[in-house]
Amino acid sequence: MEVSGITNKNIWEDFLLECKEKTFLDSWNWGEFQKMMGNKIWRLGVFEGAELLSISLAIKTQARRGTFLFLPHGPNINLKFNSQKPKILETLLDELGKIAMAEKASFIRVAPIWPARQSLGEVGEKKEENNKIFKDSGFREAPIHIHPEVTWELDVCPSEEELLMGLRKTTRYLIRQAQKNKEIEISQSQNIKDMEIFNKLYQEVADRHHFSPFSLNYLKNEFSAFSSDNQISIFFGKCQNEIISSGIFIFWQKIGFYHHGASSLKYPKIPASYLLQWEAIREAKRRGCQIFNFWGIAPNEKTQHPWAGLTLFKMGFGGYKKEYVKTQDFPLSKKYWLTYLFEKLRKTKRGL
Repeated sequence: MEVSGITNKNIWEDFLLECKEKTFLDSWNWGEFQKMMGNKIWRLGVFEGAELLSISLAIKTQARRGTFLFLPHGPNINLKFNSQKPKILETLLDELGKIAMAEKASFIRVAPIWPARQSLGEVGEKKEENNKIFKDSGFREAPIHIHPEVTWELDVCPSEEELLMGLRKTTRYLIRQAQKNKEIEISQSQNIKDMEIFNKLYQEVADRHHFSPFSLNYLKNEFSAFSSDNQISIFFGKCQNEIISSGIFIFWQKIGFYHHGASSLKYPKIPASYLLQWEAIREAKRRGCQIFNFWGIAPNEKTQHPWAGLTLFKMGFGGYKKEYVKTQDFPLSKKYWLTYLFEKLRKTKRGL
């Protein structure tokens, strides 16, 4: 096996079509977004002869806590090569080590797209097997995660009526009440200027819940990266012509993703957010999506977790939990341990 860079978008995206486990963080356009943000990236492929076995997007990440190489929701491996995971990871790690040394990175961080446990109704992979592959390769569990390790997904292939019947009773009731309320209006936009409207509401949520929001520049660059292929949309929920709810959704490779959301407390009894989410699911169906990914949820549905309320909201739409192997770190220098301590303390402070 050997590693080579991939510069052809079609080769990259076509390979991902053959991968069962994937998110938009693996997409070609996510790499383009990273470049817009000024980050150095590598699109790497593991080959055996002329056959492509695996791909990984590597991003040079420079933060106060240190410089490292980050693989978001990777490596992606075609199902038929699953038995070669240890060798693929070993080959990839050798190349990443060379890049990290040249870039003065103190560690390599991987947020695997590998299942942590069997999902309902699926023949999954055992958590112990995937964990062992990383452990045997010299990785250790990271003190924090950057992207979701636990997500909530919904099969949107059934009819709308069947999907409605699969909703939690309260969720279904609130959607139907919102549909009857003539003061509630749901719309969507592909205009980047409307990101400023979303951002205003988003900043209110950040102030209310005391978290560090993504910048407007970040949101606009993400929109630009995916809008070129018509893969992103901003949804707005209005009451009395005032925007009280909004969400950013990505539609890629027959999967819809709820990536960002924001809502106002001005009309707490108006269920605009429920109708907005339902309309986004309907849009995913119109676009031919088979899966709707609600993105991150609280691990083990912990009631004291900062995401507990949002988790309950997402689970109300029906579906199933999907867990990935926890984020893994491969230390390369003693500087890593300063990062480890910093992140461990920050995680404790945030109550995560």
